[in-house]
Amino acid sequence: MTIHQFPDHNTLSQYTAEHIAAIINQKPDATLCLASGDTPIETYRRFVALAQTERVDVSRCTFVGLDEWVGFGPDDFGSCSFYVFRDLFIPLNLRPDQIHVFDAKAVNLAAECTRIDALIQSRGGLDLLLVGMGMNGHIALNEPGTSFTLGCHVVDLAESTKTVGQKYFEKETTLTQGITLGLRHLTEAKEVILLVSGTKKGPVLRDALQGPVSEQMPASIMQTHPNAQIWVDEAAGHLLV
Repeated sequence: MTIHQFPDHNTLSQYTAEHIAAIINQKPDATLCLASGDTPIETYRRFVALAQTERVDVSRCTFVGLDEWVGFGPDDFGSCSFYVFRDLFIPLNLRPDQIHVFDAKAVNLAAECTRIDALIQSRGGLDLLLVGMGMNGHIALNEPGTSFTLGCHVVDLAESTKTVGQKYFEKETTLTQGITLGLRHLTEAKEVILLVSGTKKGPVLRDALQGPVSEQMPASIMQTHPNAQIWVDEAAGHLLV
């Protein structure tokens, strides 16, 4: 686990965008899973700019969706995939065959989990997994108490996740479950980047990185990954020692 602290969010975002480009330039058919949420939006804008100026070619890459609210899809404002399509997939002009996201409206969600598990396995695992961290320490929608050994699965959302999730919607929305990659995929990924930005994440980040490794603090699994990169701005990292 390596921790790198950046002076501000823009510097963090530019560095991350260039790093993603470097991975793809080294392996043009890379398999990447890139999170939605507020923190990586600027990273994606800058990465798209690199692609548009031909500093990286994404035409052979495979992109896997990290998670989704059950009952929502890419066309639903506020869904996880809505933002990834808006900020990344559409501006990159990806072909449909390059994009693999959960169908969280499917009747058989277990089959969706099996499908994404099999896809990742067929690709030899993820070359890069880019994730954020929730206020309760969750990674993707792996809530506190989730086994580190799980693959893709359906999860009952914690109350704090339901509350925080409202910010992505235009009006109050009922959220009950999520479908998500499991922490086993994080363990098996060739490289994992945890992006954290903002003062409010400071206490959770400190507990995740300097406290015990525990399933009650999902982000603590980063301590166990030999190629885990923890990239934070100074606001988020102010409590780290």
